[in-house]
Amino acid sequence: MPDHFVTRPLPSTLSAETLSLDAGLIVDPSTGAIAPNMSMSVNNVLMPGDGAFSADGIEDLAQLPYLYARWTNPTVRQLEQRLAALEGADDALASATGMASIAGMLFTLLKAGDHLVVSDVCYAGAVELTQRVLPDFGIEVTPVNMVRLDEVEAAVRPNTRLIHCESPVNPILRVVDLQALATLAHRHGALISVDSTFATPVATRPLAHGIDLVLHSLTKFINGHGDVLGGAVIGRRELIARIRARAGVYLGATLSAQSAWLIMRGIDTLYPRMRLVSETAMDVARFLEAHGEVERVIYPGLETHPQHTLAKRQMDVFGGMIGFQTRNPKLVAQRLSERLRVIHYAFSLGHQRSLVVLLDTEEMMASTFRLTGNQLADYRAHAGDGLFRLSIGLEAKSDILADLDQALTP
Repeated sequence: MPDHFVTRPLPSTLSAETLSLDAGLIVDPSTGAIAPNMSMSVNNVLMPGDGAFSADGIEDLAQLPYLYARWTNPTVRQLEQRLAALEGADDALASATGMASIAGMLFTLLKAGDHLVVSDVCYAGAVELTQRVLPDFGIEVTPVNMVRLDEVEAAVRPNTRLIHCESPVNPILRVVDLQALATLAHRHGALISVDSTFATPVATRPLAHGIDLVLHSLTKFINGHGDVLGGAVIGRRELIARIRARAGVYLGATLSAQSAWLIMRGIDTLYPRMRLVSETAMDVARFLEAHGEVERVIYPGLETHPQHTLAKRQMDVFGGMIGFQTRNPKLVAQRLSERLRVIHYAFSLGHQRSLVVLLDTEEMMASTFRLTGNQLADYRAHAGDGLFRLSIGLEAKSDILADLDQALTP
């Protein structure tokens, strides 16, 4: 093999922008191709002798770097190494969807008799899994507004094993104090995880704030092209090894090589994309604040955001997600769906194209959150009767603004 085809260790001083391109990258030893290979093989041969792929002297075949694709795959492994580098972590486990990563983590770290404290508002699938499925397995669950640290403290029990939060929170864009929550969790001997899908590593690196595990729906901003599903859980080597041993082997939510390749392609442009959408989002949020049809805008970069000071301290950019309220939201939703030409009226987020959808509060309470009392009041303080969730894409800012203006104006 020519010497110049050897992949050399990266300097430890590289910036995150460079790591998003080069971490885990393996130059093809035969051709020198720089773009990652897509390894489609389900299995790998066991070599005789003392080489890296030899089974001689190995008590557990799973210790081999590649054995069977359900456990790990060369293309998927490159993605995992890149994700770990971006978050400043030891290791990562990529899976078929973001929900697979959440489920894999929960079913690894929790068992019957354990207690979970979870954000009362978070991704709908996570809410329904934690509050409707986990109790069937004897796991106790307490939903809490994670902004209220005193309520988080009061919710912790001797059998609390995990605190799970989001920042910013989907869909109401609360920002939670990751360092304070990590300190609280560790004081009680619990682990803490955060779904950082809205932020991405460009905005926030939660492990630097004391968080144990970071989760991402790779489907969203990290892939950024709206064409593949994926998820990841990232953290200390021993925690990821536990989750891989259970989720990777027994739950079967393996990420395909094709999906891993597409997600790595997306990560190549993650930093410039997130900086552009954040810059555009800031101007769109200001435009919406001044628009006569808009009653309230929720965006961490605005001074009117309830946790703006915390967001400035905890986020390097404010992200591409905006929430806004209008009078008569269902009428406005119909208007947007009929009139928008650049922005798409559709679910999901984090794609290259801008997306907006109404999340009707009454419908969200009936289908997912089922909040009452102070928690419902806190939700309504952000969402009113309905919150429009706007995901900013890569279109020209002037075109986004013009499209919103013509669609919103009666």
